[in-house]
Amino acid sequence: MFVCVIKVRLHIFATHSLKEKRSVIKSLLRRTQQKFSLSIAEVGDNELWQSSIVGIAIVGNNKRLLEREMEKVLAFMEQDSEFEIVEIQHEIWSFR
Repeated sequence: MFVCVIKVRLHIFATHSLKEKRSVIKSLLRRTQQKFSLSIAEVGDNELWQSSIVGIAIVGNNKRLLEREMEKVLAFMEQDSEFEIVEIQHEIWSFR
């Protein structure tokens, strides 16, 4: 079993309040979770209205497939014009 964990820092454009930011982030989380089989949540910068840190976890039995899925998820997120991906960190762990 392999687990891919991804930490993505986002800069959110054109938000002027936490309410607007939460709307953008909730939409991103919902759409990403619907399209892919993964867990996703806002895990940092909760009180900053133009920044967010999103955590993603994907579980599978093939490391290569997880890497491809991670690339697809990040490409999907990059298509959104409401924010920019500023930083990406990821690790893949193996459990036997």
